Amino acid sequence: MRFFQTLASLTGTVVTPLMLFFASAGILSETGVRTVLDLRPLFAGRKETKQGPSPLAALSLALAGTLGVGNITGVTSALIMGGPGAVFWMWAGAVAVIPVKYAEVLLAVRFRKRKKTESFSKRETGSVWTGGAMYYIRDGLGMVCTSPKGKRAAGKLACFFAVLCAANALVTGNLVQSNAAVSLLPAGHRGLWGLCIVCIVSLSVYSGTARIERITARLMPVLSAFYIFVSAAAIAAHSAMIPGILYSIVTSAFTFRAAGAGVSAFTVREAVRFGVMRGIFSNEAGCGTSPTAHASADTDSEHRQALLGVCEVIFDTLILCTLTTLVLLTADAEAGIVPWHSEADAALVSMEAFCLTAGRTAACGIRISAVLFAYASIIAQIYYGTTAVRFLTESKNAERAFLALSALTPMIGAYISSGVMWLTADLLLGVMTALNCSVLLILRGTLRKRPLPDSSLPH
Repeated sequence: MRFFQTLASLTGTVVTPLMLFFASAGILSETGVRTVLDLRPLFAGRKETKQGPSPLAALSLALAGTLGVGNITGVTSALIMGGPGAVFWMWAGAVAVIPVKYAEVLLAVRFRKRKKTESFSKRETGSVWTGGAMYYIRDGLGMVCTSPKGKRAAGKLACFFAVLCAANALVTGNLVQSNAAVSLLPAGHRGLWGLCIVCIVSLSVYSGTARIERITARLMPVLSAFYIFVSAAAIAAHSAMIPGILYSIVTSAFTFRAAGAGVSAFTVREAVRFGVMRGIFSNEAGCGTSPTAHASADTDSEHRQALLGVCEVIFDTLILCTLTTLVLLTADAEAGIVPWHSEADAALVSMEAFCLTAGRTAACGIRISAVLFAYASIIAQIYYGTTAVRFLTESKNAERAFLALSALTPMIGAYISSGVMWLTADLLLGVMTALNCSVLLILRGTLRKRPLPDSSLPH
């Protein structure tokens, strides 16, 4: 266990931040800052083809895989383990990965394929756009590596990433979500709550991917609006504390920060590790999972869909994670509720913070919303995992086996140790991010090979 803890620490502190930095710098050198941050093309007209979910529906599916548990328990976990400074590095990481998110979504749309699909119940058939990081790893690298040996190596690397993506859907996308959801429900009935989640997830899996897209498109706007409203109201009621909290976040990012009665301290290393890794867990930028959702969009512009990916990072980390942070640190300033440098249940700590700052009624609403967020994340990640399995094999039995395992995993999540769970999630995300960013660096020269559809807009 100590070996894996050291490996996770090294990955989160050194390897992942460096890969994200080099990938972002390389992508910006090709595209320029204006291309990545000019959001005006989002307001331009687009051609409807009715061959998949709308761009905004695809964005909702991507947000379903990122919002909720990442914004609540992920942020809380980062604060507990890394101190307030972890939030600064979460912000810094979010800004740094915007070019990475732009590039991975653009390439996912460019290299996607049209494939026939069939639901588990066989009631839903048709053809859909299918894509993701494994597709641009295989076809993008295959285009750059012209030799047969290079193309074979690209194919094997894509298959390895697809295996990681399927594993990540079960761990980060299922175990973590179901564990947090069960922790938020009344105590003493973990098995019963796990069984309930198994049932509702099974119904979604049985209904097929189109139903998953419709569920997330309707759930995410309502849940996000409610969360923003309650968090903003709680922060506004304690606005006098906010300047001091922001000062603490910035100073703690670069210095020691005593915890409790001086029992322990947080170093810059821990702040960087937990800030960066929980940031990736929250916005999924760089790890190559959410491009799978964007690739399914009915869009005539890879550039505009990539800009929606940029909006995903801004909304997820810079807005929602910041709201959670301010609620938690406000509650800690009032009542000292954060058990610094411990393996406390992050979900329970976050709910206690909302009870103190927003009141029990609002906190109850947040609790219900968080459970629904977790459900949406689980079914969105099952979509990602299913896409990865379909990339690996045409076997329907393999796909059904993965779906059955995905539906049963919440029962394991109800009982699993949070320490082991987060350690496994951090390692998976770290390896996927390092691999995906390496590929994006190699393919950065192809980002402008095609003229961007909205380049005629005035600047």
